[in-house]
Amino acid sequence: MGSPATEAAEREARWTLALVPQLGGVALKGLVSTFGSAVKAWEATPQALQAVPGISRGMAQAMRRFPRARALRDDQARVAQAGVRVIVWGDADYPTRLQEIASAPPVLYLRGTLEREDDAAIAIVGARHATAYGETVARELAGELSRRGLTIVSGLARGIDAAAHRGALEAGGRTLAVLGSGLDQIYPPEHTGLAGEVAAHGAVISEFALGTPPLRLHFPRRNRIISGLSLGVIVVEAGVGSGALITAHHALEQGREVFAVPGRVHARYSEGCNRLIKAGAKLVETWEDVLSEVAPQLRRSCPRRAAAPPPPALTPAEQQVYTILAEGPLHIDALIVRADLPGGRVASALMSLEMKGLVRQLSGKVFERHDSS
Repeated sequence: MGSPATEAAEREARWTLALVPQLGGVALKGLVSTFGSAVKAWEATPQALQAVPGISRGMAQAMRRFPRARALRDDQARVAQAGVRVIVWGDADYPTRLQEIASAPPVLYLRGTLEREDDAAIAIVGARHATAYGETVARELAGELSRRGLTIVSGLARGIDAAAHRGALEAGGRTLAVLGSGLDQIYPPEHTGLAGEVAAHGAVISEFALGTPPLRLHFPRRNRIISGLSLGVIVVEAGVGSGALITAHHALEQGREVFAVPGRVHARYSEGCNRLIKAGAKLVETWEDVLSEVAPQLRRSCPRRAAAPPPPALTPAEQQVYTILAEGPLHIDALIVRADLPGGRVASALMSLEMKGLVRQLSGKVFERHDSS
């Protein structure tokens, strides 16, 4: 680790790179990898910059002409005045899952808070012109998944996105909204109140500087952040070529799970979802379909809780299963793999633990501890 002054200079250098038009996360990583730091990248000659993959002659010249000090000073002033927080790529509190993707944004502008538990997140996206059925499904899925500790991520758009945020809020859960504009340019404007609720129970996030309008080209770009923050993406009602399908495509590229809610075969708003299912997306009818699929990832992504010692009078198999479930709900198949025991012994241990009131079964053969640990 360098000195605090060195770290602060590097952070500001990365923040300033984010302000250069057309310089994104891939370019930032390339510059840091090539020169060892963003500070040294700013000192490089145009010729040296052009040797970096993804840096064109025009981009190199734009960097050399960019008014670094003034741009950073102005952005810092706007952020301070708006009461917005900035997280720079490489900061300790930059979202772990998002930092893994190739095109991770150099800077995130944030209103609200990001918590470690938000690593266990599911995105729910879909049509803006959604049906009442679609909005109901999105709201119910968000609520049920929230009650089981998952953070709901969406894009604050009309229709499915708004229903997902509201479902999480109604369930008392956390939700994250990713914008295609600056945080002071809420779109659609009628969701300003919803954005405030999301910020109070999660965060409203954007890679775009304050004052950036909600341009059409920004929304496909922001979709990679929605999927990047998540374990998987659920698509509820989407036509062919919709933004929700772009999010699903990003999810596949990022190694995330893709889920889709089936719809009527002749309905235009269901065509995208039905095609996703035909292409291999997991069909979703209830929240159990989602939780059973991501349960193994939840064990890896969630912070390990200090497990209370098993109560006395448990068999070794019961103790092992009971201890594993301290990490969160698990499908019985995941439990069998995790415990490395025969399926019959795990099933017997679960039945015994249920009778003792220590474990309860959710739908879809998912089990969780029934205690305060």
